[in-house]
Amino acid sequence: MNGLQLYYEIEGTGDPLVYLGAGFAVAGVTRLTALMDRHQVVCVDMQGRGRTADIDRPLCFEQQAEDLIGLLDHLGIDTVDLLGECTGGTIAMLIAIRHPERVRRVATYGSALGRFGETYKPEILAGTMQLTPDSPVFDFQRSRYREVAPDPAHWPVIWAKFGGTPWNGLSREDLASVKVPVLIALGDQDWVRLDQAVGYFESIPDAELAIIPDAGHFLLDAEPEKLLPVVARFLDRTTAKLPFATTEIPYLRGKSR
Repeated sequence: MNGLQLYYEIEGTGDPLVYLGAGFAVAGVTRLTALMDRHQVVCVDMQGRGRTADIDRPLCFEQQAEDLIGLLDHLGIDTVDLLGECTGGTIAMLIAIRHPERVRRVATYGSALGRFGETYKPEILAGTMQLTPDSPVFDFQRSRYREVAPDPAHWPVIWAKFGGTPWNGLSREDLASVKVPVLIALGDQDWVRLDQAVGYFESIPDAELAIIPDAGHFLLDAEPEKLLPVVARFLDRTTAKLPFATTEIPYLRGKSR
């Protein structure tokens, strides 16, 4: 697939759902058990992460989107739901824009859809400038990588490659072009600025916004029970939405909300 052999795992039954994890995610670490009774969940190790070896090409989100399309072709999956966490959500949105015919719905959590400098809180941006591949803040990701990577000593290389991934962000016009339903979710203590997430929500034609209370950037690992029911309801929505009651539309049980 585009010169890359992606490692993946599949669990569950039902409609296919691809989970694209955060930066250094390793398939099988983040458990999506609450979704597996109605979805066949495909977890992927992207280029240079987890069990997928790095290859001699730079990292870019656009290429990773095409890598995922290659995997879907390999698996014979025509249409899929996507759940993207952090940069995984960035990749998921690129797939929805570039290949709308392959995507049914997209759920994102804590994802930077705009430029990093605009999307992340200033203190997060300032903190990243002080980090190295040996920083204690990466203990969890570094340990998972070294447990399964084809070359555990490659960690500093892939850390630097990932940190240098170029990203100009999606414009408001890009977001307005999205043809599939999208869930924009984040924690109220996330790295992503709330006003930026609201902007994404307002720009995407068929979007839902979920601000999870008392939740941070790593909610899917720390407290998945706060997020997964929201994702499940979004993914399993099959009926047309009822309109919301306004000053012009009255509330009528069964006819408005």
